[in-house]
Amino acid sequence: MSLDDWHLVFVSVCLVLVLASCAPVAIAYLPRRGEPFMALAVLGEKGMAEKYYPGDDPSIGVGEEVHWTLYLYNHMGEVRYVAVRVKLLNSTMSGPDSTSSTPSLAPVVYEVRRVILDNETWLYPLVWSLLKAGEDGELVSIEGLMINGRIFQTGVEAVHGYNFRVVIELWVYDEASENFIFGWMSGPESSYAWNQIWFNVTSAG
Repeated sequence: MSLDDWHLVFVSVCLVLVLASCAPVAIAYLPRRGEPFMALAVLGEKGMAEKYYPGDDPSIGVGEEVHWTLYLYNHMGEVRYVAVRVKLLNSTMSGPDSTSSTPSLAPVVYEVRRVILDNETWLYPLVWSLLKAGEDGELVSIEGLMINGRIFQTGVEAVHGYNFRVVIELWVYDEASENFIFGWMSGPESSYAWNQIWFNVTSAG
């Protein structure tokens, strides 16, 4: 072998040794799976983040059906038992607060529960409409909702029927307390997932 050949062999061997010595360190610092999390979203009538109301108009009337899809993804590294809770609020009622770790205090009007596997995506259709709305001066109240074929009595009111909102919260079963809790623990930190979508009521009936 020539001197150039020996030089090439020497450089190759050195490079292999350097890479071999660095590999354990690099592997130790590589993220194994990423930070655990859960994702909750509300999709419109065609499964997209758009067209949430009939005619894409957030002012809806009694009897108009609203078609949504709830999107939930589990990236926690384990199976989780979850509850998705739907609430009806106006603009003055307190919504969920991730900073203070508190859900909305409004009553639950609809709830669905599911065991969701790790790395599973769950799509759940949510079809709802206003059954009855009443007027008292400037106030318009939603007195009944139909959600997925079930009737729910409500009594939330708003001035001129403006700025109602549907709040959707993710609750996760906690084995320690044997109950559902708002959000979940991700290491030492608490995490939360919730959505709200605003609408107006155009007429009472």
